[in-house]
Amino acid sequence: MKKKPATLFVAMGAALSIFSSASAGEAGDVISTDRPDFVESSLAVGRGRFQLETSVARERDKRAGVNTTTLSTPTLLRFGITQDLELRLEADGYLRAKTHEAALPDSKETGYSDLSPGLKWHIADGDGAKPSIAVLVHTDVDSGSRPFRGEGIRPSVRAVFEWELPSEFSLGVMPGMIYDKTDGHRHGTGIFAVVVARSWTERFRSFVEVAGQRLASSRNGGNTITYDVGAAYLITDKIQIDTALQFGANSNTPDFAWTVGLSVKF
Repeated sequence: MKKKPATLFVAMGAALSIFSSASAGEAGDVISTDRPDFVESSLAVGRGRFQLETSVARERDKRAGVNTTTLSTPTLLRFGITQDLELRLEADGYLRAKTHEAALPDSKETGYSDLSPGLKWHIADGDGAKPSIAVLVHTDVDSGSRPFRGEGIRPSVRAVFEWELPSEFSLGVMPGMIYDKTDGHRHGTGIFAVVVARSWTERFRSFVEVAGQRLASSRNGGNTITYDVGAAYLITDKIQIDTALQFGANSNTPDFAWTVGLSVKF
């Protein structure tokens, strides 16, 4: 189990060596990813296309004298049913959580996250003040290892609005809602995030973001809000590498998280 992150990096290197030559020079079908920012892309992958977006992430949190560090391997698989409709499967992958508390032995939990199948529908292209629009529907399924398993089926819906701005800037807004379950109680949980990105060259972009990943009452766990920064670079038209940092905005949110990822379009 401890070799999982290293294995993922080996897979990343293999993907780079295998697909870089095949991907180079193909115009008109440049990869567009949903990572590393929280706001999704409004674009689908295209009919018959398959896209892998995978990563390693490390999260650190301290609450009431308890330090928790979590390692995960978030991964998203996307397959184009039509030009504007894609089938998706998302998960946080392999998880390892280590907890340290003064005067007590350290504890560790390992396992796998819940799976979240879904669909994305690209509804409209952007045109001037008119945004590019997509709708995403997902269902988190209580399928993970016991330490990381959620409660029951949790469907969600999100809308994405993207605008191209002057000077190579862009703006993305994503509202949404989850029909969540906490301690056996069903309730609605909101989502709302805003990202501003800039393309510095044809292959390099960066972003800043405020992400309300979970907006709920204190009874239902409270708000999870992050301030995010990151960047992505296209090695070829079909291969992207990226990284991002997250900073917790309140006491309910993990203090800090970091991720590095690789995405490949087939």
